[in-house]
Order: sequence, then C-alpha cells, then structure tokens
Amino acid sequence: MDFPQYRRYKNGRSYFKVLNQEEFVEYKLNINLLEEHYFKAEILPDRNYIQDMLHDYEPYWEVVDEVTFRQFIKKYIS
Repeated sequence: MDFPQYRRYKNGRSYFKVLNQEEFVEYKLNINLLEEHYFKAEILPDRNYIQDMLHDYEPYWEVVDEVTFRQFIKKYIS
C-alpha cells in the first residue's frame, strides 16, 4: 500500500491523512475552526484503529483522493 492514504468520516467533518501504518493526521471541523491532530500508535488498539481505517473502512470512513482532501483543508485555512 502506498502512503499517504486519505479518508474522511462519513459525516464529512473529519478528514484523515494516513502517513504510514502507525501515524495519521486528523483535520477536524469544529464549528468553522479546523483543528489539526497528529496521532502516533503506541499500543495495539491504536494500531488496530489505523488498520481498520486502511482496510475495513466502510462502516465509518470513506476513501477520498488527495485533491478532495486538499480542497477541504483549503476551504478552512486562509
């Protein structure tokens, strides 16, 4: 699998840039403020979360391309 990978929650309020098997950055829309959260997996449940995001995403996430991801970020960062 090539990285980065891009996902978003189905509600469209959080976008994820998965950097590798153990790290991602979440961009979460809170009212009209875009929050950026870096996450590094330290324990097995965290690694499982990232694996689900990459391989079993359908219940919670949608796959998006880099263009869609960048458009979301650009919309809220001046």
